[in-house]
Amino acid sequence: MSDVKVLLAGVSSAAILFSGAGAAFAADATPAPAAAQTVDAIVVTAQKRSQSLQDVPVVVNVATAQLLQDSGVHDIKDLTLLTPGLIVTSTSSESITTARIRGIGTVGDNIGLESSVGVVIDGVYRPRNGVSFGDLGDLDRIEVLKGPQGTLFGKSTSAGVINVVSKQPSFNFGTSAEFTAGNYGAVGGSASVTGPIIQDKLAGEFYVSDRQRDGYYTVKTGAGPRTASDDQTQNFYTVRGQLLYTPVESFDAKVIMDYSHRDERCCVGVQTQLGATAGIVSALTGGGGIAPTANPFNRVAYANQNTSQNIIDTGVSLEAHWSPEALKGATLTSITAYRDWKRLGGSDTDYTGADILTYPITKANEDEFKTFSQELRLAGKTDKLNWLIGGFYANEDLQHNAALRYGSQFKPYISLLFTGGTNPGFLNSISPTGYLGGAGDTDVYHQVDRTYALFTNESYKVTDKLELTAGLRYTIDDKNLNSRTLNTDGGVGCGTTLATAAYVYGTTGTQPFAAALPVLCLPFESPGFNNYANHQSQSEKEWAGTLKASYRFNPEVLSYVSYARGYKAGGFNLDRIGCPNAPGCPTLPTAANYLAPVNDTSFKGEFVDSYEAGLKSTLLDRKLLLNGTLFYQTFTNFQLNTFTGLVFVVDSIPVVHSQGLDTDFVWFAAKDLSIQGGVTYADTRYTHADQTALVASGFKGAAGSRMSLAPLWSASTSATYTYHVNDTYDLRFNAGAKYSSKYNTGSDEDAAKVQKAFTLVNARIGFGPHDKSWSVEAWAENLFDQNYYQVVFNGPFQPGTYDAFLGAPATYGVTLRARY
Repeated sequence: MSDVKVLLAGVSSAAILFSGAGAAFAADATPAPAAAQTVDAIVVTAQKRSQSLQDVPVVVNVATAQLLQDSGVHDIKDLTLLTPGLIVTSTSSESITTARIRGIGTVGDNIGLESSVGVVIDGVYRPRNGVSFGDLGDLDRIEVLKGPQGTLFGKSTSAGVINVVSKQPSFNFGTSAEFTAGNYGAVGGSASVTGPIIQDKLAGEFYVSDRQRDGYYTVKTGAGPRTASDDQTQNFYTVRGQLLYTPVESFDAKVIMDYSHRDERCCVGVQTQLGATAGIVSALTGGGGIAPTANPFNRVAYANQNTSQNIIDTGVSLEAHWSPEALKGATLTSITAYRDWKRLGGSDTDYTGADILTYPITKANEDEFKTFSQELRLAGKTDKLNWLIGGFYANEDLQHNAALRYGSQFKPYISLLFTGGTNPGFLNSISPTGYLGGAGDTDVYHQVDRTYALFTNESYKVTDKLELTAGLRYTIDDKNLNSRTLNTDGGVGCGTTLATAAYVYGTTGTQPFAAALPVLCLPFESPGFNNYANHQSQSEKEWAGTLKASYRFNPEVLSYVSYARGYKAGGFNLDRIGCPNAPGCPTLPTAANYLAPVNDTSFKGEFVDSYEAGLKSTLLDRKLLLNGTLFYQTFTNFQLNTFTGLVFVVDSIPVVHSQGLDTDFVWFAAKDLSIQGGVTYADTRYTHADQTALVASGFKGAAGSRMSLAPLWSASTSATYTYHVNDTYDLRFNAGAKYSSKYNTGSDEDAAKVQKAFTLVNARIGFGPHDKSWSVEAWAENLFDQNYYQVVFNGPFQPGTYDAFLGAPATYGVTLRARY
């Protein structure tokens, strides 16, 4: 029978679990009979075939179905606290989600950049981490593979892979249901049914969930038009169906169809530090448009514009396996998938109650991915050799629409900014018809990305103890981008500013002229982009691969060394690019520099060379798994996306190094007690000696700076203890925590964006019968209400002011389960 996970309301914090809560009762308990557990039962598909975790020469952290349920995991963001070295953050939308492994990831705010950490759900690659954000349904397990995995998993896996495996339909009838209620008005539930449709031939499963929650933030809306007084709400439903067809022993096929709809408000920022412009905002709004003092964890935000997000994600996949006699034991696997993901959303771009800038909620601010993919693999084995060859094709059609609009107070705000708060009509003397509320840019980007790949992976047993593995992948990635930009007012504000700047600022020097233009002639304001059309294309042909050698000293100890070459495709910055935030801009730009768009917005492919040496041990009569791996990774042309407070800038960092140690363990300490966890030490740093490449992005670090969102230390552990109350009922205890040492949350390494070391703690207690036919669970996440930042960023158009997207506060509630 299928178990349906608890999908905890809110952004889950998952878990280090302590066993002590229930240990005091152990002496009086009468344990019910239970099968002995061993670590041999932990099976993964990290090499596209089922293997014991201890036989795989790859660092893999595994969360089983039971652990996922105990921890309330329902999407990849919840997974962070079960996995040392993994950080998942969201920024201006919950769909703009970025995963990082060992300090390596790609900032998600610019949709033109692919992820460094790939997400694969039931064999289907998702084009961006945010596209995979959602209710995952009934799961069998989640595997987090660390290090480059491009040989077998393909696109955009230079830092690792999150491999999600769902439960298959069962030929035994079963139903399950779950209802959850919690603080912040959280309420939701899920239900599933599985069983035979044609006995031994066709089985099906149907899953549905619906969840709602009020927001974590109180919002001061000012003059509006926003009326909603909370933000970061939850309101979504998911429908998922599976059919498993097994007509003969040599063939099976599985169809998965899913549909999700999210209609939520997200995300506002809160002030962490106030600059001089805070007084101007306060004056414009009558004192209520910005925090009077920076106190971000009061969770009071200021936004006069709507932040609604409407996301529809739908897809279908067909996975088939065929092993006819003609293939002599080999299996042909085919995975065909089509997905359509669409997001319509808006934001209060200045994160204040003043009406300065906004992305309105219209079709002009809509993103859509349409992705078709096809993978074919032929795999087999002999006594000595496990072999695999395959091909992969993907067609990704990306439509990105962006429309930034001036608010009604943009002009007086900028006027007060330039005159020290004395003259709100200053810009009228420069541009009477420019910068008017409701005007702005309307940009359309259409990118088609076609990927073709051939790959092979072979493992050969030289002796009973020594095994060699070699893998190779050849990829062709072709991207074509058509972009068209328009200024609804023709860019008249910037145009007249350029014409009158010498008069306004005087003719004695060029420095005041240059200082004004970065604000008044940004690319979204420039007439040079009015009715501008551009076509770009890029083709890359690259090799990736791996070499591994593993040696088994005895049945309990496996050692291995490996080398892997990873590749992530280059692409285009889907944004307007011009001076002063483009490479090669002069120190004192002229008017012509501001009017000329940069036609080439491409960035190079990202590569990694990774070396690992590991030891996997199985101890205490196969009850303890204890693994450790040393790693050294060199990334070249690392793709870095930075928000400067004015624009997004993409840089290719020449070299980034990541080195350290990954450890993990699983211990079945007693019949009713299991503990697992790990520690990651990852020293991930920029190693460029020349800072000039980063001037445009406002980089404030130095050569050798540790990368943003890359804690030096990360640790988690998890445990579950079951106390048998009597012959019928059990108490099940969980508790959890995740530790991260301090790190900088900003790509520019600004010291104001540092997150101090912190620990998140969770707890859960459940009561029900031995057969788990029903249970009642009380749970708390972020039990001690730990305050922490996800990302700190420059306040848009507000020098000296910093805003932040916060981590989730303490959440708690009750879950009821039933199954048959």
